[in-house]
Amino acid sequence: MKIESLNNIKVKEWIKLQEKKYRDINKEFLIEGDHLLNEALKVNRVKEIISTDEAFKKEGIPFYLVTSGIIKKISKQVSGTNVIAVVKKSTNDKIEGNVCLLDNIQDPGNLGTIIRSALAFNIKTIILSNETVDLYNDKVIRASEGMLFKLNFRRDKLEDVIKELKENNYNIYGTNVKNGNKLKDISFKEKSAIIIGNEGKGMRKELEDKCDFLINIPISDNCESLNASVAASIIFYEMNRKI
Repeated sequence: MKIESLNNIKVKEWIKLQEKKYRDINKEFLIEGDHLLNEALKVNRVKEIISTDEAFKKEGIPFYLVTSGIIKKISKQVSGTNVIAVVKKSTNDKIEGNVCLLDNIQDPGNLGTIIRSALAFNIKTIILSNETVDLYNDKVIRASEGMLFKLNFRRDKLEDVIKELKENNYNIYGTNVKNGNKLKDISFKEKSAIIIGNEGKGMRKELEDKCDFLINIPISDNCESLNASVAASIIFYEMNRKI
């Protein structure tokens, strides 16, 4: 049976998931497009599929056929889509492998790009500070290209996580454009955790004081600073090359 009314109770539930408050309450979020759907299906986290096309039906997963108007109401994409899915949030917050800690990253595009680079260069776990943008923001999800389904995430107070990491013999690396050692001179250990600071303010001083090593990425005098996701990608690459 096709859902045609915006007043349908299911439609109202889906629209609510556009807000972080309801994503947190329900421990669910929305994804859009067949690529993200396929990535979510690989990890068995799709709860419901909503589409204008019955070709997206999957065995064992509730499917809702809807009008294009309903899809537009639920979708955050300007260009539109013909399939949306409700996906369960990850419950895996275990710290594994090399780690990236994000200190108050605010731009969703930066977070999505950091996720992709982390996966590319063998970071296994990402820790988000309580002030960092929501992992399940639609812009983060799109920028990550579905790679967020392949990493472990935890949202926590970074000072507490750093203490936990040190108890487990991790080396903590932070970035400092004035006092850091050149990236090419840094020796990375097998258990490494890298802190990436806020786009405008950088890493907080209280976190810098907890670092074992500080990193500086030398750049041209003509450039004031690097984008946070670019800096993270460069460090991830170098770390992966050296370990």
